[in-house]
Amino acid sequence: MKVGCIGLGDIAQKAYLPVLGGLPGVELHLQTRTPATLARVADGLRLPEAQRHQDLDALLAAGLDAAFVHAPTVVHPEIVTRLLEAGVPTYVDKPLAYELADSERLVALAEERGVSLAVGFNRRFAPGYAQCADHPRELILMQKNRIGLPEEPRSMILDDFIHVVDTLRFLAPGPVDDVTVRARVQDGLLHHVVLQLAGDGFTALGVMNRLSGSAEEILEVSGQDTKRQVVNLAEVIDHKGQPTVRRRGDWVPVARQRGIEQAVLAFLDAVRAGKVLSARDALATHELCERVVHAVRERAA
Repeated sequence: MKVGCIGLGDIAQKAYLPVLGGLPGVELHLQTRTPATLARVADGLRLPEAQRHQDLDALLAAGLDAAFVHAPTVVHPEIVTRLLEAGVPTYVDKPLAYELADSERLVALAEERGVSLAVGFNRRFAPGYAQCADHPRELILMQKNRIGLPEEPRSMILDDFIHVVDTLRFLAPGPVDDVTVRARVQDGLLHHVVLQLAGDGFTALGVMNRLSGSAEEILEVSGQDTKRQVVNLAEVIDHKGQPTVRRRGDWVPVARQRGIEQAVLAFLDAVRAGKVLSARDALATHELCERVVHAVRERAA
């Protein structure tokens, strides 16, 4: 199975290539326009010259069975379009694109061509978060905070807050009928944003503070007098009277803890089985992010 990896930045090197590089039956092909990076990463994986490519044309000529896109978001539309038009099942690191119109076009193209398109929302596969789907969820609270990183609203929401948005959608136990957004914008930079989703019998609250003084990610789901808390995707604390704590095992890889390994395997298993994956649900997350962007800009006006 020939699998291409386009873009060799931090997320590819730290999260995806350690998984892809160790899979039996996978012939890994790398593509980046930076020769030094290509040589260093390919040497580390002991890949022959035939599996190293400096342009997309050469990579496509290798006859890919699947591709992973980890290039900068601004070039996602161009790269994903080329892959889908070539009939290559494609997994894209979130987001699909910065502009909703581009995301809509890519999803429509994939459906028109009958080609798999998946978006890398790895938290849906992270064990701590996936297990929360089996817990009472009358109230969902997720915080994903940073230190000293206020940013332009669209890039912050689509590059980072989108994880919060998608996790709330994933865990919401029913249809959302109310959406509320609060934010603080100063000098054109988004300091914090709060998203509230509500439906019959549940409320989901997502928070991102880029000036919080702490880099942290905390998910809490509660209901029926019980609560489950997941801290930094690694520590699960169940509260029902006396708290019980489950920590990531010492030998559990970070890629598995964060759901990346599971997401990769699920995608490749679908490709092998000839199952076409749809990005229509992922598009709904992008649509909700667009609502957040517009609400933040209205408050800043």
